[in-house]
Amino acid sequence: MPPTLFPQPGELQLSRRSFLIGSASFAAAALLSTRARGAVSGTPKFSCYPFTLGVASGDPAPDGMVLWTRLAPRPLENGGGMPAEPIEVSWQVAEDEAMNRIVRQGTAIANPAWAHSVHVEVEGLRPDRWYWYRFKAGGEISPVGRTRTMPPANSLPDRLRFAFASCQKYESGYYTAFEHLAREDVDLVFHLGDYIYEKGPSDDGVRRHNSPEIITLDDYRNRYALYKSDPALQAAHALAPWVVTWDDHEVSNNYANAISEHPEITTTADFLRRRAAAYQAYFEHMPLRRTALPSGPDMLLYRNLAFGRLASFHVLDTRQYRTDQPQNDGLKAPSPVLLDPKGTLMGDRQRSWLFDGLEHSPAIWNTLAQQIMVGRVDRVAGPQVGISMDQWPGYEFERRRLLNHFREKRISNPVILAGDIHTNWANELTANPDQPDAPNVATEFVGTSITSGGDGVEKPAHLGTLLSENSFVKFHNNERGYVCCELTQKTWRTEFRTVPYVTRRSAPLSTRATFVVESGRPQLNRV
Repeated sequence: MPPTLFPQPGELQLSRRSFLIGSASFAAAALLSTRARGAVSGTPKFSCYPFTLGVASGDPAPDGMVLWTRLAPRPLENGGGMPAEPIEVSWQVAEDEAMNRIVRQGTAIANPAWAHSVHVEVEGLRPDRWYWYRFKAGGEISPVGRTRTMPPANSLPDRLRFAFASCQKYESGYYTAFEHLAREDVDLVFHLGDYIYEKGPSDDGVRRHNSPEIITLDDYRNRYALYKSDPALQAAHALAPWVVTWDDHEVSNNYANAISEHPEITTTADFLRRRAAAYQAYFEHMPLRRTALPSGPDMLLYRNLAFGRLASFHVLDTRQYRTDQPQNDGLKAPSPVLLDPKGTLMGDRQRSWLFDGLEHSPAIWNTLAQQIMVGRVDRVAGPQVGISMDQWPGYEFERRRLLNHFREKRISNPVILAGDIHTNWANELTANPDQPDAPNVATEFVGTSITSGGDGVEKPAHLGTLLSENSFVKFHNNERGYVCCELTQKTWRTEFRTVPYVTRRSAPLSTRATFVVESGRPQLNRV
C-alpha cells in the first residue's frame, strides 16, 4: 500500500476569497501526492517514547476505517520534540488483540507539515467485525487499539450500542467519565464537540492549561497534545472507533462562520487565519478521512455513516456555515428576527445534503449527531420567555424547517443527539412550539459534559420550575458524564451515565435515567 501523505501547507492569505480560490488545488495535491518533501527516515532515533498521545480509529465503513496516531516524544513542545523531517511509520491490523493474526499492514509517512500525524485509511477488511491495530516507528511500538467495521449496507443488524460525549475542559476536572466509558460494551463513540478549550490558564481550575489563549497553529497543536496526553481519554479512544464533530471551543467561543466572538476587535482576516490554524490542528489530531482535509479556513466535516439499515447517522457542522447569532447572543425573548429565512446554522449546501439524505435513507433510525440543543427551552420563570440565541431556537426559521421536514417527508424515527450545554436533557419535539398539543415529530437526547462546569449540583427547585415551564422536557440533570444508547429494530434505549464529581479522582458511575423510544412512536418512555 502506498504511503499516506499530506502536502506542505501554503502561506495563509489575508482574505476569505484568496482562501477559497486555493481550496480545490490544495486538497487535490494532498490526495495525489506520492512523495514526502525531503528524505524519509525509516530508522529514526527518538529522545523519548514517541506514541505519547495514544492511538485512535474512526469513521468506520463496512470494509475498513481510519487509523490515527501522532509521533510526539515531547508532546507539549512546539513540534512535539520531533525533527523537521518525514518519518516512516508502519501499521498492522489483526483479528486478535495479541496481534498474531495480521490481516492488513503497510507503511505511512508522518509528515512534519502535519505535526507528524498519521491517518491510514484501511480497506479490504470483512464487514461487521472487531479488529485490533498498532503502529511502529523505528524500534518503538504503539499501544494496541480496538476497532471495528460496519455491517454491510443492505444488512439489518439486530443491535447497535454506542456512546456519545462532549465538552471536556481540561482545567475543570479529571476525565473519570472516560475511565468508565472505556469499560462500556459499545460499537461506536460519538464526540459532539468542545474536544479542547481555547482560553488561557485559570487560577481556580483543578488542572491548568499549558499556555495563554491559543491563536497560532503551534498553540492549537500543543493544546491538543495536553488533552490527548490524558490516559483516560486515550483509553476511551482505544476502545472503539470514534465519530467526531466540533463545536465552538475547537476554535473560539461562540464564533459563527467568519465572525469571532468579538468582531469589534478581531478582523475577518485575522479570525480566518486563526480558524485555519484551528482546523488544521483539529484534523491532525482526529481519526478523520482525507475527505475532511482542511484547505485554509475551510474543512468539510459533515458526513453520513450507516450501521446497515438499522441506523443512519447524519453528522452535522453547525459552526462553519452559520450566520451570526441574532440579538447579540445570550438569552432573549422570541422576536420576529428569529424567523428570518436567511438565518441559518447549516448553510444551504449542508441543509440540502441533510434533507436529501433523510428522504432517501433506508434506515429504521435516522439520527442527527450534532452539537446544540434543538428543543426550544424557556429558561426564565414566569410569563417572560428567555431562549438561547446560540442554539437552534436562535435560528427558529431553520429549526421549524427541519422539524417540518421530519413530519412532511415522514422520516423514519428521527432522533437528535446534542451536547454543548453541560447538562442532560431528554426532549420530545413538535414542529411548532406555539402549538403545544401538536404531535411529536422527533425525540432529542442532550448529553452533559465530561468535565466542563465542574462538579454537578442538582437544584430541585430550579428543576421543578424548568420542567413546569417546558412540558416537552422529560428529564434534566446537572451532573457530568456521558450517554449510552442501544438500538434494535423495535426500540431505542438511552441511559444517562453520570459521576457525582470531577474535581477529585475515582468518582463512581451511576445511571441517572433511562428512556425507551418505540419505533414509529416519537415519545419518551422512562423506565
